[in-house]
Amino acid sequence: MAKRRSYPLEFRQQMVELVRAGRKPSELAEEFSVAEQTIRNWIKQADLDAGKRADGLSTQEKEEIQRLRREVKQLRTEREILAKAAAWFARETDAVPPKSSHS
Repeated sequence: MAKRRSYPLEFRQQMVELVRAGRKPSELAEEFSVAEQTIRNWIKQADLDAGKRADGLSTQEKEEIQRLRREVKQLRTEREILAKAAAWFARETDAVPPKSSHS
């Protein structure tokens, strides 16, 4: 899999502005060695962020989803640790009888 190249925000914004000023994405792609589809993606994202489109997530929404996914992962890890600790303490205090083989 090819490594994704990251472009500075200012550069992406300039490409979007150039397209909005009348330049073709194909011309800019050739001139700046950027994939044409990448420029089209930047235009779409800029339109989503500006509320001009509704067929995708804004940058803010994507960031919030990312943050929430990290939080859910952390909470699951914490819950697992607490469950193991509770089971350990229950065994140590004889609150739960040891497992028998008479099931």
